[in-house]
Amino acid sequence: MQKIIACLASLALPVLVPCLAQAKTLCTVFMDASTATPMMMQGDCDHQVTPASTFKIALAAMGYNDGILKDAHTPTLAFHEGYPAWGGDNWKQPTDPVRWLKYSVVWYSQQITKQLGQQKFADYVKRFQYGNADVSGDPGKNNGLERAWIASSLKISPVEQVLFVNRLLNGQLPISKAATSNTLAIVETLDEKPNGWTIHGKTGTAYPRRADGSFDQAKSWGWYLGWAEKDGRRIAFARLIQDERLEKTSAGIRARESLVKDMPTILQ
Repeated sequence: MQKIIACLASLALPVLVPCLAQAKTLCTVFMDASTATPMMMQGDCDHQVTPASTFKIALAAMGYNDGILKDAHTPTLAFHEGYPAWGGDNWKQPTDPVRWLKYSVVWYSQQITKQLGQQKFADYVKRFQYGNADVSGDPGKNNGLERAWIASSLKISPVEQVLFVNRLLNGQLPISKAATSNTLAIVETLDEKPNGWTIHGKTGTAYPRRADGSFDQAKSWGWYLGWAEKDGRRIAFARLIQDERLEKTSAGIRARESLVKDMPTILQ
């Protein structure tokens, strides 16, 4: 991994700089999945931040491998009072694996981590070589199973995100073939097909913590992580943005929109 990261860090290619008046693009990375060859990198792609909801891809791989998740629609779990509900009505519906990823339902993630338990959860993250592999949660709160990946202890860089996706695509994670295929199958596929590329990906949004423990909603991070495929070729990608002021729409959705807009130029 270090060799590939070093290669990416030294890469200097002319790339498109997206115009985002409301956010700064921190990093964009593309990698040819078949050869693990870096195609392009722009920005500071080694700095680790919270993975936010992009972590659901890794968590799905754990859930399928451990038998907690069965297929695209099993298990379907009901919402209960006391579960996180800041996602609105979409989070209060019966949820299966496909719906979990589509609507980023946090409580469904927490049901998976609860069944895994702290030790097995930590072991998976370590064996996945996932960022800093720290799932301890907020200092002194013993809440790693509830929110380690949400602006808390677990952090990952865009380069590491792309390397993780590349290992998943190539069946190189320490999970079964069935777990790999089931995970890939539930990642949302976009309707847009820029230049004929089919895009699969997961958004993520989170807010940095201030020194007093509160969240700075004016500096939201937005991720879009996934892969594009066309004519048998697959390209892993990640884009990370950060807002410069308070916005009405999710930073993760805007990261996705900007990357899809740029793809015809990047993948021409």
